[in-house]
Amino acid sequence: MSNNYVNDFPILQKTMNGKRLVYLDNGATTQKPLSVINAVQEYYASFNANPHRGAYELSVKATQIYEDAREKVRKFLGAEKTSEIIFTKNATESLNLLAYSYGMTFINPGDEIVISIAEHHSNIVPWQQVAKAKGATLQYLYVNEAGLLTDEEIEKKISSRTKIVAVTQVSNVLGIINPIEKIVHKAHSVGAVVIVDGAQSVPHFSVDVKVLDVDFLVFSGHKMLAPMGVGVLYGKEQLLDKMPPFLSGGDMIEYVWEQDTSFAPLPAKFEAGTQNVGGVLGLSAAIDYVEKVGFSNIEQIEKELIHYAIPKLQQLPFITLYGCEDLSKKTGVISFNVKDIHPHDVSSILDADGVAIRAGHHCAHPLMQYLGVNATCRASFYFYNTREDVDALINALGRVRGVLGYGS
Repeated sequence: MSNNYVNDFPILQKTMNGKRLVYLDNGATTQKPLSVINAVQEYYASFNANPHRGAYELSVKATQIYEDAREKVRKFLGAEKTSEIIFTKNATESLNLLAYSYGMTFINPGDEIVISIAEHHSNIVPWQQVAKAKGATLQYLYVNEAGLLTDEEIEKKISSRTKIVAVTQVSNVLGIINPIEKIVHKAHSVGAVVIVDGAQSVPHFSVDVKVLDVDFLVFSGHKMLAPMGVGVLYGKEQLLDKMPPFLSGGDMIEYVWEQDTSFAPLPAKFEAGTQNVGGVLGLSAAIDYVEKVGFSNIEQIEKELIHYAIPKLQQLPFITLYGCEDLSKKTGVISFNVKDIHPHDVSSILDADGVAIRAGHHCAHPLMQYLGVNATCRASFYFYNTREDVDALINALGRVRGVLGYGS
């Protein structure tokens, strides 16, 4: 199953260790198409200036580029207003903004914050800090043996004491798609707000914040073809209005006196300092590229790849797979281990064959502990991957145990 998308990505034309690069670490970051690279290069070559600050032509142009990108993100997510789109440097910063601005302000002693055991550390550690500081309790939704959040767990753990539910839409370890609609319905029924980590979902399928009725959603641009250093926080306007600024400084103020300050309206209130305009333009170009490919194609390609890959992995007697077997509940993420071999060694040996996968705890220590493992290997696909990439992974895995002196 070859596709022509590979030709748009210069790095995918490279060789590694004399072998064709097979890049299967898209859950960590995606590669960048030439259109995104060119957009960023053109900005710095032709339009670079500080937005919102100058009355001269370059600054006006930079401001227009920045705000046009905000409107593109608004449409992309289905948000109602551009004031609900806040640019950050990544999903991690967006989650910290929510923890320290919303959490520290509105969480009280005895309240509960509900997260899932499958969260990335970025959606665990900030809430631990809020709970400790405010005398609240951190409550976990536990997945079943297949890695799924059940209706029973959602009903049991989200209660009248719950004030915040912060969950990933897709697990970065297992690729499992969580039932966000059910979680939102239950949370709202008890008056809690819902924060969704969309870092692993927004790049892979259409996400409409109004349809989901989430209160906040975050994602990172670099996991969706954009440059590193740009992320998004979506929030309902009435909630963002009530929240104090996260960072203070230039461009987030209305007026400053010697002893006091009035703050700018949304979205500027949360965008202190000079922003990453080049990265934001890169995100805009990435959205254009993704929409050109189309989410229906992206989903189809990823489904075909995991339907092709998983049976081949299951045929290898030394492979242990993690997560549910119902592939309709998964994106293109596969976690596995090789018998007797540490994932770091597996990754190093595969690298010698030009195959790049992730190995380790994937910033998800609690999930690793829950699964009873220290680490896993992870192959994560995107639409520019092919069956030939899967074959290269399988062939390289066939060598791993032999390299370290084990039999099959």
